[in-house]
Amino acid sequence: MSMRSWIMASCAAAVLAVGGTLAFSPWNAPSLAQVTAPAPVPPAPVAPAVEVPRSDAEIKLSFSPVVKAASPSVVNVYATRIEQQTVSPFANDPFFSRFFGRNQFQSRPRESQSLGSGVIVDAGGVILTNRHVIEGATDVRIALSDGREFAVDIVIEDAQTDLAVLRVRQPGDAVFPAIVFADSDSLEVGDLVLAIGNPFGVGQTVTSGIVSALARTGVESSDYEFFIQTDAAINPGNSGGALVDLDGHLVGINTAIYSQTGGSVGIGFAIPANMAKMVAQAGVSGGQIVRPWFGAKMQAVNSDIAQSLGMPAPHGALITEVAPGGPAERAGFASGDVILSVDGMAVDDPSAFNFRLATKPIGQVTALERVRAGQSEVVNFTIEAAPVAAGDMVATITGSSRFTGTSVRQIDAALAEMKGLPYDAKGVIVTAVEPGSPAEQMGLKTDDIILSLNDVPMDTAAAFSQTASQRARTWQIILQRDGRVTRSIVSG
Repeated sequence: MSMRSWIMASCAAAVLAVGGTLAFSPWNAPSLAQVTAPAPVPPAPVAPAVEVPRSDAEIKLSFSPVVKAASPSVVNVYATRIEQQTVSPFANDPFFSRFFGRNQFQSRPRESQSLGSGVIVDAGGVILTNRHVIEGATDVRIALSDGREFAVDIVIEDAQTDLAVLRVRQPGDAVFPAIVFADSDSLEVGDLVLAIGNPFGVGQTVTSGIVSALARTGVESSDYEFFIQTDAAINPGNSGGALVDLDGHLVGINTAIYSQTGGSVGIGFAIPANMAKMVAQAGVSGGQIVRPWFGAKMQAVNSDIAQSLGMPAPHGALITEVAPGGPAERAGFASGDVILSVDGMAVDDPSAFNFRLATKPIGQVTALERVRAGQSEVVNFTIEAAPVAAGDMVATITGSSRFTGTSVRQIDAALAEMKGLPYDAKGVIVTAVEPGSPAEQMGLKTDDIILSLNDVPMDTAAAFSQTASQRARTWQIILQRDGRVTRSIVSG
């Protein structure tokens, strides 16, 4: 190879080593100015730094500051009940009853106690707990974490939320450590929470976990099912206790567990604080719970309904029937509308809508997002209270009647919706039966719907009061119980 060829080859190798390889076409060789540089490669994503304890102080971090802040507000609840206990195991045996008489097997009162938990919500001595903890109790006491005990009165028993409000009977100069309510709508799945209560009566206990799920339904038979699910251990005796966040604020009232053994398996449920707060405020003020009424029946949106309405996903509450003259009808809602959100909070089913509406104050203007004919729009809806039964819509029978001890209420649209009846349902519904009264001996029960007495339609409370107060040799009663209509004849 000549010196000239060797120099040219060396230069070519240097160009390739320094600048890379350039391809030239002998027919259309571009200039260097026309050659574009390759696109820059984006930098690889940097994984977020993981915070791990590095010092002895960080390793020793614990929940103790949260517990110290919240635990004084959690109390033990002791409820005493008087139950009738049969003396002899042969009391219900017809053979022994025939020869010895039923009087030989009279039941005797027996005292029983149940344990639960509660949360102080007012410095004056107002406690929030579950209704099932104190239901039927003749005496209720609380014990604070410092050992002090107080007798309490039952202020509110609310079956629709399974919540109850207690008030210390003689607080004296005591100032009680009230807990701070958190906004339960700000909870997210994965948030750390602590459950504080009195499981199995062993004394105040704290367990930790996370929020496993939100808006759980199908847990209890209450009207407002919208539970927080947690894996923090909740056991019998924790009912009515506190579920708190890491600020020590109340996010829920521990209520129920899913278990096949009676112990915790990591599936516990709590009533959200936003619902509990509404009941607590009514108890603190000494008033009654006033609930909103929308005036419409709903069902969940499934895949078929969503497809037929042109919705991208099955969620929302579909209105199936509107109460004539009710708030929903007056606000322009109609059957076939789908409500998607309340004040920006998503609604996945009718239970979610009922919960969202129930936590709103009466008179507030609320934004309801709905879908109608494939179009989404926002409707401003003013929250209205459910109608209260007027004096002429209720009746109580006294005196020497066969129905003495019966209290009834005339059925209106709001009551019909609450009881799952048609809006045009007729009759009077039994609201209370006095224990030991002739009405109880006759077999009447709460929620029985009396349709007719001796062929007289019971369309109003006044008609029932006038008819039931009369004396008759026999009574022909047509009533509806658990969805079934029955006809009975009883002596007068």
